[in-house]
Amino acid sequence: MKKIIVAGIGPGSPDDITPAVINAVKEADAVVGYKYYFLFITPYLKPGCECIDTGMKHERERAEQAFQLAEEGKTVVVISSGDAGIYGMAPLIYEMKRERGSDLEVHSLPGISAFQKAASLLGAPVGHDFCVISLSDLMTPWEVIERRIKAAAIGDFVTAVYNPKSHGRYWQLYRLKEIFLAEGRSENTPVGYVRQAGRAEQEVTVTSLADFDPEEVDMFTVVLIGNSQSYNWDNTFITPRGYYREGAEASKAEKKGALIMMESFRTIASELKGQDYPLDHKWALLHAIHTTADFEMENLLHTDKDAVSTLYHIIKEGKLNTIVSDVTMVTSGIRKGALQRLGMEAKCYLNDPRVAEMATSLGITRTQAGIRLAVEEHPDALFAFGNAPTALMELCDLIRKGKANPAGIIAAPVGFVHVKESKHMVKPFTDIPKIIVEGRKGGSNLAATLCNAILTFDDAEQLKPGRDL
Repeated sequence: MKKIIVAGIGPGSPDDITPAVINAVKEADAVVGYKYYFLFITPYLKPGCECIDTGMKHERERAEQAFQLAEEGKTVVVISSGDAGIYGMAPLIYEMKRERGSDLEVHSLPGISAFQKAASLLGAPVGHDFCVISLSDLMTPWEVIERRIKAAAIGDFVTAVYNPKSHGRYWQLYRLKEIFLAEGRSENTPVGYVRQAGRAEQEVTVTSLADFDPEEVDMFTVVLIGNSQSYNWDNTFITPRGYYREGAEASKAEKKGALIMMESFRTIASELKGQDYPLDHKWALLHAIHTTADFEMENLLHTDKDAVSTLYHIIKEGKLNTIVSDVTMVTSGIRKGALQRLGMEAKCYLNDPRVAEMATSLGITRTQAGIRLAVEEHPDALFAFGNAPTALMELCDLIRKGKANPAGIIAAPVGFVHVKESKHMVKPFTDIPKIIVEGRKGGSNLAATLCNAILTFDDAEQLKPGRDL
């Protein structure tokens, strides 16, 4: 009947061949394809069906033979693995039809693609927007492939990788991993790969982007990389669509805010000059830059070794339950949801009636008086300073006198008088975990966001801020 049917026979299992493709093969006068694929369709061939099988890299010759047979009046089926339209024979057949000016009928029958089969074996990794990239540079320059990899990483697409590796193409998958990490994809992002999907030799693996070893992959493997919301649960790779979310009672506005914050953090992480910061410091740094839009924080923010994680675990263990700030704007910026979740209280004594009286009688500032009162009641609190250098200097004096033993100090006062000095004064207390914004810069917003970095440190590994917005 002078027609060509381009059929995807699936990834390699008889169970994954669609009924439409089986019927087409049964009716074919001739079948053209890569010789290995005939293993899967031979049982359906009718007697006398002509089989044209060739080795790899003879796609154009197969297409020409298909047209020659069809022009003789035969119904020809051209078989491709997976889906014939995805890195398969369908585009070539349609281009050849145009080139030849042929009036033959051409039909394409979809098949289950290898990435779909791999996804089903891994769990549900492509539950949201995804893309598919081939690392083969036989017909596409590597420069173009690399731009596409960067676009996928920046766009937060779940990414399926075809042709990830071969004997001569050994480094490209390493480069893909490097790009994804450089563009801010978390080291904990799930990565799944399936070798020989649907076949007897099938191997299924779920790991993380950090632990993913390209040496375990070959040309028969499909790799899937999750997006920022993908996760590994019970060795199952899941990318949520959004119908069911933790904290379903949260408003849509809150969810949107969290998503915007996650995107902001990914953007900041990709633009950092340094890419090898310890997670403890990086988490605080991302918060500081997010709040100020000031990348100079990369040079100004100092954190003692493990300060953020140490303070978080003290809070988590119930050994620290109070944050004291120098001004009310700091306490206003600390997330109420995080405080409640961790059983914490944020206090500022500035408006306490005792403060004005003490300040007047002793000739000190109100913020100094507030810190004195705070130390009397909460000597072991986490102290956060975002405004008044005199308040920070007061705490340093009380520490030296043995009246205060803070669990930690956030030193971010802002201004021009005694600001730098106050930050230098706090550094000698080496046994107290400290976060310091060096120089004149600081502010209540910075002090508050650094508190939030501590309270949400359990979200740092997945780079998912915004849970308590």
